[in-house]
Amino acid sequence: MASSAPLSDTKRMLLEKYVRGEAFRSLPQASTITKRPAGAPAPLAPSQERILRRERQVPEIPPLYNESVTIYRFGALDIDALEQAFTEVIRRHEIWRTTYTTVNGTAVQVVHPAPEHIPIPFIDQRTVPEHRRLADTVRLISENARRPFDMEKGPLVRASLVRFYDGEFRLYLIVHQSVLDGVSVYQVLLTELSALYDAFSTGKPLPLTEPSIQFGDYAYWQRQNLQGETLQRQLTYWRTQLCGDLPALAWPTTKPRPAKQSFRGAIQPFAFPKAVGDRAKSLSQQMGVTLFTTLLAAFVVLLHIYTKQVDFIVGTVSPVGRKRSEVQNLIGYFLNPVPLRFWIGDGPTFQDLLFRVQEVVAGALTHDDVPFEYLAEELQPSSDPSRNPFFTVAASLEPPLADVGPHWSLTPMDVESGGARWDLYFVWDNRPSGMIGRVQYNPDLFECEEITSLIADFQEVLEKLASNPGEKVSNLRLESSHCSAASI
Repeated sequence: MASSAPLSDTKRMLLEKYVRGEAFRSLPQASTITKRPAGAPAPLAPSQERILRRERQVPEIPPLYNESVTIYRFGALDIDALEQAFTEVIRRHEIWRTTYTTVNGTAVQVVHPAPEHIPIPFIDQRTVPEHRRLADTVRLISENARRPFDMEKGPLVRASLVRFYDGEFRLYLIVHQSVLDGVSVYQVLLTELSALYDAFSTGKPLPLTEPSIQFGDYAYWQRQNLQGETLQRQLTYWRTQLCGDLPALAWPTTKPRPAKQSFRGAIQPFAFPKAVGDRAKSLSQQMGVTLFTTLLAAFVVLLHIYTKQVDFIVGTVSPVGRKRSEVQNLIGYFLNPVPLRFWIGDGPTFQDLLFRVQEVVAGALTHDDVPFEYLAEELQPSSDPSRNPFFTVAASLEPPLADVGPHWSLTPMDVESGGARWDLYFVWDNRPSGMIGRVQYNPDLFECEEITSLIADFQEVLEKLASNPGEKVSNLRLESSHCSAASI
């Protein structure tokens, strides 16, 4: 059992950075990542390989790896300068002009030449009645989001520019998951696109230095280093964490679980009052834990209330590749899903649970180099075609949004692809104006109204526990009554 004690300020700050996708620069690291040998093909990173394998093995599933990103521009916009900036981003980052093929039975990345100019389709929605404008735009962009990518021909990025008002434009991107992660979007893309736009629109010199390596170099390095004693040591940790019978999460639902995973998905956004996020941040600082720890602990309590279970597993996406300082300014997919196992059968207070959750998260992130598929192959969890291995529910906290001034902003997951990796995925996004987020869920298992209730219940749990962290978890009661558990 994890010790119920806070981490030191230094360790907490390091964990906070890692959860946000920033490098543990002070930790000892393996060999420096350099450019791969000339002429050497770039292999797929294990994270990419897992995605492509699933898509090829189950081609009838929805395009669940088609991610949506919305970049907002407030004020005047020079469309030519935006297209130049977008083209330059793609030139700088090989992964956004990469496709995949198979050579001698091995999947490899194929980097295509940088285009001279990328025109962005433009839609002016100012003539659409304002009350219908957003829904009409989402309907149009959804056609891109629901269309599978050709992984061998590409491109794996689709862009559309929409004018909403005289002074508001939205750049909608549909991007394959294998070429981006949260840091790519929230920090690298937004920072580079805004800086390059300013340069092109004013005629100033381009302000960015060339990347010293590319994602393909990282993938090559990872394949060379992910083996031997390091891999076995980390596997030993996971065998201990996931020993015995693994619990299947019970859930209050009115729908029977399909015989096999459908991977269907829908998205519901949410926004909490600013005071809720502020209270969670204040408690985190007071207890010496990360904000993700506090949010995840509240989610664990909610799962306990719903299911009455004391042993369960929640997934998260670990920014495993972002440990490396060399990749901090790269676009790419550096994530690896990890299972987080929690036991609360001894009646802990919320304060006890906070320290326990932080210890579990820290342990998982320290041993996150083991690719998820390899972990499943080695540990052989009981096979159930209706469930994802290890966990069916996941949660994560988005990285901080880059501060690029008042003329730019960004939100993810605004357009549905029709797919979802897990039964339910709770995503928090902490902004200065308040906490927002998205819940992605499988409509074969949940009604929209049930997700609305879940979001309200989570907010209630978070507020109550933040107000009284000394309260025993087992004593917490919700005002609502949607908590009757039935195994799904």
